[in-house]
Amino acid sequence: MVLKDPYNRSVTNLRISLTSRCNLRCIYCHAEGEVSPKEQMSAEDIAELMRVGVQFGIKSIKFTGGEPLLRRDLVDIVRSVPEGIESSLTTNGTLLAAKAAELKEAGLARVNVSLDTLRPERYRAITGKDYLADVLAGIDAAIEVGLTPVKLNMVLLEGINEDEMDDFMAFVRSKKDVILQVIELMEFNECKFHGDVDSIEQELNERATRIVTRRMHHRRKYCLDGAEVEVVRPLHNTEFCAFCNRLRLTSDGKLKPCLLRSDNLVDIQGKHGAELEDAFREAVNRRKPFFT
Repeated sequence: MVLKDPYNRSVTNLRISLTSRCNLRCIYCHAEGEVSPKEQMSAEDIAELMRVGVQFGIKSIKFTGGEPLLRRDLVDIVRSVPEGIESSLTTNGTLLAAKAAELKEAGLARVNVSLDTLRPERYRAITGKDYLADVLAGIDAAIEVGLTPVKLNMVLLEGINEDEMDDFMAFVRSKKDVILQVIELMEFNECKFHGDVDSIEQELNERATRIVTRRMHHRRKYCLDGAEVEVVRPLHNTEFCAFCNRLRLTSDGKLKPCLLRSDNLVDIQGKHGAELEDAFREAVNRRKPFFT
């Protein structure tokens, strides 16, 4: 049974934040919309929620953070994903190389890797750390074990990385099964580096040999001489909310109907069985578009 919210949107994707901890300090981090997170969910409680989600029509699960690879029980959590459900992981990639094979063996399908620049000095300025080489090694390891397609999440930052589009497309072309996602900056924490996505997308539109519109958020995928580039626009996109199919879980056990809202959370810490099922239904019922 697939649950639908009051706006007749089906909920088929569950995005689970496994921890609020991270080993980077990115200048634009939105922390998955979490506000003062407390004790993180246990692996057992996460497994139970996933089983409930599948019962209500969830078809795919994405693990996020903070940095999910900081959880020592990550492989066990991945292994507990119900059979037949696609699971993926969003990571900063710094710890991925050592865990890629084990995650693949546990059943993980693919990874998204956050990478906003290919230049070491810029990487340090954005993240506060000198881990670019580790991220690149993690990408190669993911490709090697088949956690593909690897999607590179590049947040467009004004005055910082707007001039790297060609470099990123060359990088994608040089790898097998890699897709570039250019992401519009979400203006959390007063970060004022909102890049001009319009001009980037116009250029992609002019150069693309093929353009595909995906159902999710009606985002467009541009194919350019062997490189695939998706543009993700959560702010300046009137269709973003209309085609949203996600329900989120914060690291401290609150179902979050919308990334951009914190006024309609449903606390599931300590809830099991029928009570947990009722909480899941309530969270779906609270889904309200941020943009109308």
